[in-house]
Amino acid sequence: MNNRTDGNCSAPPAEYQYYLFPAVYIPALIIGLPGNLAALFVFTFRVTPRTAFSIYISNLALADVIILCTLPFRIHYHLNSNNWVFGDVACRVTGILFFANIYMSICFMTCICVDRYMATVYPHTYLRLRSARCSLIVSVMLWFIAGVAILVFIVMGPLESNADDSAGHSCFENFAKKEWDTRLRPYSVLVLIFGSLVPSLIILVCYPLAARRIAMIGTKTAQKAVRVIYTILAITLLCFLPNHVVYLLHLLRRLEIIESCSAANAIYDARRATMALVVLNTCLDPVLYYITTSHFKWKRLKMTWLWGWVTRNRGVYIITVN
Repeated sequence: MNNRTDGNCSAPPAEYQYYLFPAVYIPALIIGLPGNLAALFVFTFRVTPRTAFSIYISNLALADVIILCTLPFRIHYHLNSNNWVFGDVACRVTGILFFANIYMSICFMTCICVDRYMATVYPHTYLRLRSARCSLIVSVMLWFIAGVAILVFIVMGPLESNADDSAGHSCFENFAKKEWDTRLRPYSVLVLIFGSLVPSLIILVCYPLAARRIAMIGTKTAQKAVRVIYTILAITLLCFLPNHVVYLLHLLRRLEIIESCSAANAIYDARRATMALVVLNTCLDPVLYYITTSHFKWKRLKMTWLWGWVTRNRGVYIITVN
């Protein structure tokens, strides 16, 4: 396709989406929903006393559950050739819940990362400062900000699309330029900074530093903990980082900084592939819950670093379960 000359690029073929998204969403729903519901129940009602870690995990599981509850609508949408039949209000509600909770999931993963980093690298400071009340306040603030943003977005009314309605009603994609010039631009910039770039920087810096510190302990438990850390880091790199990078390119395209139609089409396809990767995180999170907590009787895995905190005992660091 040639470069833009009239300020518009025709949308690339979307038929592959009819198979790509259901192929990812259906397994994610089957695996992720019961896993996250179980984690939500365990960390909310079974873990006592309440800790900063268990509060963040409960909220992460809740964000994943909300994402997964929107998937049946999106599965129907794609299997129905990207034709939305549930009405505009349902489109806005499910669409904003889907995308907002993806970033809520990232935020709570970042909170867990910071909590574990402080517990590992600054154990004495962490023991003085850690408080379930503090993590509860942070969680409530995050949900409040997300709730206000969601409510405002829904109340502002329908989003106009560039899609050809004769081929069906699109939902939460292919937005018209005027939508980007009004409400979508500020939302997108804020999400890019605080929902993508800042969390990614924190995770990519804190996890390796924590892994390096734990590796210095030299015990078998520490070695297992390091493997868990790198597993989490790998999931972050696989599920979230590609989406962040492509989202930046997507925003640059919609702001007309990237004007090539061939580049626009490549970004369009990459955006869909990375969104599928993000949803995979909802069924990978429960795997981490199960293999790293003492609440599931997996031999010798209750001492892993992600779910523990480092204390000082007779001059030796010991990783214990939170």
